[in-house]
Amino acid sequence: MVTPSPNQTFSFPLSAMPSLISRNVAVIGAGAAGLCAALELRGEGHNVVVYERENQIGGTWAYTPETESDPIGLDPKRKVVHSSVYASLRTNLPRENMGFRIYPFVASGKPGRDPRRYPSHREVWEYLRDFAEEFRLGELVRFGREVWHVGLVEDRKWVVKSRDRNGGEGDGDSEVYDAVVICNGHYTEPRIAEIPGIDEWPGKQIHSHNYRVPDPFRDQAVVVIGNSASSDDICRDIAGVAKEVHIAARSVEDKLLGKLPGHGNIWFHSMIKSVRKDGTVSFEDGTEIYADVIIHCTGYKYHFPFLETNGIVTVDDNRVGPLYKHIFPPTLAPWLSFVGFPWKVSAPFPMFEFQCKWIAGVLSGRVPLESKEEMTADIEAFYAFLEASGIPKRYTHSHLTEEYPYEYSDCLAAKGGSPPPEEWRKQMYFAAERRRAGMRETYRDEWDDEDLISLAHQDFKNYNLGVTL
Repeated sequence: MVTPSPNQTFSFPLSAMPSLISRNVAVIGAGAAGLCAALELRGEGHNVVVYERENQIGGTWAYTPETESDPIGLDPKRKVVHSSVYASLRTNLPRENMGFRIYPFVASGKPGRDPRRYPSHREVWEYLRDFAEEFRLGELVRFGREVWHVGLVEDRKWVVKSRDRNGGEGDGDSEVYDAVVICNGHYTEPRIAEIPGIDEWPGKQIHSHNYRVPDPFRDQAVVVIGNSASSDDICRDIAGVAKEVHIAARSVEDKLLGKLPGHGNIWFHSMIKSVRKDGTVSFEDGTEIYADVIIHCTGYKYHFPFLETNGIVTVDDNRVGPLYKHIFPPTLAPWLSFVGFPWKVSAPFPMFEFQCKWIAGVLSGRVPLESKEEMTADIEAFYAFLEASGIPKRYTHSHLTEEYPYEYSDCLAAKGGSPPPEEWRKQMYFAAERRRAGMRETYRDEWDDEDLISLAHQDFKNYNLGVTL
């Protein structure tokens, strides 16, 4: 067994590789990112095995009413539920903008499907099932296989150890691969707000990961921490049955504090200052309320306990690093890569395509990859930029994709030899963002700009991305 050190190099010049080499590649996870990785890797000529701990594809989009035994998600011994989807969830991006470029996400016309431009979570899951069926990806997936160890072995190979999640005994199977692509998502390990006095506070706490339906909050006073898409949805979902809903967020402007217009029982506050054992919640704006429940819509931690790199890849305040372009650790590239780390992105599924095309092309030798020294210098410059800009480490994988939505995808496209994002997709995204900012209550159901989607359909007809089945 190789025991690498952070200073040891395991990447080799791709110029030394013969062109278009076929690799044996393990993909961890069969959600949207893992399915995309499987398609692109196979299209590049690699042999692919996808490990999926659940019995179906879809990752976090595979809704289940099941929740974890620890509603706040801190107990390491809890039974982990992968999905974070709540029953009422609809996309906050137009379906055409969300879809893979190789497989448009248009209304299928099939019975029971959701034709809306901002469809339900089930429609996204059905779309992923259609995608997997169209490209025969299911034959690459080993369902019910929980990966418990990924580590280096001799000759620069990776061992993947998995076991039957549905009741198998022992350590299970152990197989060796040329490369591993991590696609296990980042919506299972909750981040929790630190609240002074919370150990004595008598109310209940739950993380949004374990929120499904509003019924348990009927006639209660609820505090929702966060001002993201999930908190926005959940607070309005709960307001229909709760006595009061109070939103606590750092990003709320002073002029917006107080009762939310159009809602008789929703209030905006600044962040929670402290809580007390009499049930009181005190906010930094000076207001106080009594609350029964606090819901943490505070995001997630990057989490891959199965991965052993002897300290080469680490997680520090939710920064996974060092990673070149959020994908390759320089000293382990290209044999280890990650897909889907950036969040607050303009279009996740197309971003997965760009990432996976690059990874697949590098592994085959078709696409060059910068040297370890060049990748390291780029990472150091990026970290220095974040520090100089006052951006906390925890926003490493979101800052640029949020502030400059398409520059990252443009960069990936250039590196992987792909056409850049289509202009209609960019136009549609920015139009959707403007409507969401100005119509938070109704933006999903009042879209009337049909010319953009007509352009999208025309582009899809004319587009040839060259994927080999």
